[in-house]
Amino acid sequence: MSQDARLEEELNAQRRSRILGLPYIDTTKLANKQLYLQFLTVPELYSARVIPLMADQSNVTFGITNTTSQQTLKDLQQHFGDYRVSFALISDTSYNDYMKLYDPPKEVKYDDIQIKPIDTTTNLQANDLASISATLSQVRADDMLAYLVKQAYQLKASDIHLETSKGKTRIRFRVDGVLHAVAELPEDKYRLLIGSVASAANISTVSADAQTGHIERTYRLADNSEVTANLRVETVPTVHGQDAVLRLFNFRTEFLRLESLGLTQSEQSVIGGILRHPTGLVLIVGPTGSGKTTTLYSMVNELNNPERKIITLEDPVEYVIDGITQIPVDSRSEKEGFASKLRAVLRLDPDVIMVGEIRDLDTAKTALQSSLTGHLVLSTYHASSSAAALTRMLDAIGENPLFINSIRLITSQRLIRKLDDATKQAYEPDEAVKILIWKIVDGLPEGVDRPNLDNITLYKPGTSSENPFGFTGQIAIREFMLMNPELQTILRRPAREVTTNELEQAAIRGGMITLQQAGVLKALKGETTIEEVFRVIG
Repeated sequence: MSQDARLEEELNAQRRSRILGLPYIDTTKLANKQLYLQFLTVPELYSARVIPLMADQSNVTFGITNTTSQQTLKDLQQHFGDYRVSFALISDTSYNDYMKLYDPPKEVKYDDIQIKPIDTTTNLQANDLASISATLSQVRADDMLAYLVKQAYQLKASDIHLETSKGKTRIRFRVDGVLHAVAELPEDKYRLLIGSVASAANISTVSADAQTGHIERTYRLADNSEVTANLRVETVPTVHGQDAVLRLFNFRTEFLRLESLGLTQSEQSVIGGILRHPTGLVLIVGPTGSGKTTTLYSMVNELNNPERKIITLEDPVEYVIDGITQIPVDSRSEKEGFASKLRAVLRLDPDVIMVGEIRDLDTAKTALQSSLTGHLVLSTYHASSSAAALTRMLDAIGENPLFINSIRLITSQRLIRKLDDATKQAYEPDEAVKILIWKIVDGLPEGVDRPNLDNITLYKPGTSSENPFGFTGQIAIREFMLMNPELQTILRRPAREVTTNELEQAAIRGGMITLQQAGVLKALKGETTIEEVFRVIG
């Protein structure tokens, strides 16, 4: 950690101490750090997140952190009744520095995690799970987190899942959209890990509510390697403890470009036309993990130039982009939510507004109004398809002719695994699959080039020692619903008379390729498998 960052952390701890009415101690100014081994064992110091800083025959002062629970303070006062017990707030880094004295780093060999298929004959995956679990059980709490993050980055994982169950916690990585188990931890070790996560993300380990936090810091492992963690942390209490999902942000802003999205030529033409238009509403639709945010950021990055004022509202801010005003939003707060912040932002005279997500009626109405008053508004929305997004929006805002004039484009997308070209294997599908493909391709809109279906060839994943699953990375499939006269006519009718299927058929007649059709076309080109398309789309 840099000196400036450490100074800022100490100032924050000092400010919190005033709020809590506690003394504050800057441990960097303690010349000789004495260890008091008679009070608590090392596991107890980890579990309680306290450090005995000063003691004599009658007094003991414990250093506590922002995440030390009130119950812990009461327990310490009761347990050491023969002493006058006092408490002082210290920073998290101060606590970690002291723990390195109480629990010196052991020499640990950090084996790389390998994602492999289950081998029922050799129990290969079980052996790997045991090996990684044993490694995690040897190291400090901060090292556990840093090691997992480092391995997740190497495997190009998007998320780390910490899932509690009776007596143990399972750790899984999501790689190319699929979850893989990598380790299991006993309860006592998981308490240390989730305590380290909570401390770094500034959340509580005992909260009864779901929480969101962010970690951006550099860790030094016991082998002296450094890991910079940039994570969004989501936690929720379960019957066995606190589960967490750590979303990894490992993109560099130079990768957030339209040309990096794998758009087809026609899709590039649509996006380019939209971004050149000064007003309107653009919605990116899809479930969590479908790449909506990356698409949104890439569009904003494309628009970013000195002639435009661009403001984003995000919960949380995921990628920091120079030249753009990025505003964090607490979507759980009515006063600080998207709708209220959006109304405030309009007074700043923006050209382009990015709203991280439209989650409620108030935000939807405000975004629509903004798009009608000279602004280009970009946002995400949860729906199964572009047509479903339209009907949901129509249900939310009612019969409003302004809605019809404001929306420009709804694009729904999914991420599917891409076949490894070096190992994929061609095969001829059976008649049932051929009939299904013919039916889907036959529904393509007029003017779209149809593939030759005389001799259908599909592909399945092969295997190699370097790539046991046969996939490498992910690609997006998209459907682009552009507003057209037929859609506008349908939307002018009472909302209760408008159906998702009717809107989808009108969009297809206007030239839209559906998600299903886009996926099948990629399978016919050998970019993915037909099974992968239907696994993702359903």
